[in-house]
Amino acid sequence: MSRDELKRQVFAAIDRRAGEIVGIGERIRKQPEMGFKEVKTAGLVQETLGRLGLTPRTGLAMTGVRADVSGRGGAGPTFAIIGELDGLRVTGHPEADPRTGAAHACGHNAQIAGMLGAAMGLLESGALDHLTGTLAFFAVPAEEGGDIEWRQGQIAAGRLEFPCGKQELMRLGHFDDVDLAMMIHTNWRADDGKAGVPASNNGRVGKTARFIGRAAHAGGAPHLGVNALYAAQIALTAINAVRETFRDEDSIRVHPILTHGGSQVNVIPGEARLEMYVRGKTVEGVADASRRVDRALRAGALAMGAQVEIDTLPGPMPLHCDRAMARFFEATARGLVGDANYRDIPHRSGSTDMGDLSQVMPVLHPYMGGARGPGHSADFAIVDPDLGYVQPAKALAAMAVDLLADGAAGAREVLAGPRPAMTREGYLAFQRGIARRERYDGGDPT
Repeated sequence: MSRDELKRQVFAAIDRRAGEIVGIGERIRKQPEMGFKEVKTAGLVQETLGRLGLTPRTGLAMTGVRADVSGRGGAGPTFAIIGELDGLRVTGHPEADPRTGAAHACGHNAQIAGMLGAAMGLLESGALDHLTGTLAFFAVPAEEGGDIEWRQGQIAAGRLEFPCGKQELMRLGHFDDVDLAMMIHTNWRADDGKAGVPASNNGRVGKTARFIGRAAHAGGAPHLGVNALYAAQIALTAINAVRETFRDEDSIRVHPILTHGGSQVNVIPGEARLEMYVRGKTVEGVADASRRVDRALRAGALAMGAQVEIDTLPGPMPLHCDRAMARFFEATARGLVGDANYRDIPHRSGSTDMGDLSQVMPVLHPYMGGARGPGHSADFAIVDPDLGYVQPAKALAAMAVDLLADGAAGAREVLAGPRPAMTREGYLAFQRGIARRERYDGGDPT
């Protein structure tokens, strides 16, 4: 059977389950959960994969779920089809969880629906009779990098080492047997058409800064205090001043938030805390920007005579999509959405921990439409269920056919191409080298 004939069978099976696939995406949309806490969503994935006759492994990096199935053609490469479990906090989102603030304002609910839909199509069409190697259906936690202080607490307690889900899964060895991987991200940008592959994505590091001053009576004795809030404000001003020194070609983004600014209005703030990301197109660009931000944070402490503790956490690395995999996807996507609706997408300044996987194996991270409203905003919503939920299932399943049919010729072509930038051991060593704490005392010398 030709690949095209096999895809038609898979697509027909997905169409028969389209209502269920959309229902899964909508059910997840209504129960958003924060990273490493996606218990309900992970349970739904486990239940769905189980009904398909698979035996999922659960609790991977806290909440991850993975189920493998082998093709009838014998041993061969392992191709992971990935979906992300988590939501993120978005103030004002109409469907935000009233307790946690979490909302699906990035389309991860569509990723899980698409991943499960691909599993339905591949299993129920009999496609496995024509595939060589292994398919890993993998729901992964914590792609969104929020909750920095909470994750620092988990790291301090030994429950995590890394703050992002795929990083932690790699550390624990759950990707050791995977040769190549893919996921599809929901897109809201009309300029990007209905499907496309980005040239690259930014990487980033995370930072927290804790300014330590001295509390005093704000009305009666402010001269006895050291205002930690003002130190943080000066640091933010310094970061803004540094922005003009970033090179355009490095695509640097720095975006801090103030998470604590004092305990009571009539007390000089003795502590203030910032969280931020420092993003960039290259590892070198991120490192240079991170140093400049650290200098600005120290300047805030120095100006007020405060202290500052700066924690730097390893974040997602820059994403590079495999070009051979991109060619397979383009052919299928043009057939699904039409030639006029396919785009080659330029560099994206957001970050994803698929970038970490791209450092050690060939990966693909295309975008498909179906949403409106900017990502991570209160206006984000999936408004085209077919394009948002069902077509990604078809595209993912078609990639499994292209890679693992004909004795896994497609996957072997990809794996014969350029080698990844890092070994898995080298990747872990690099990320561990980023994590550090600096304490700077801006007080007067004694």
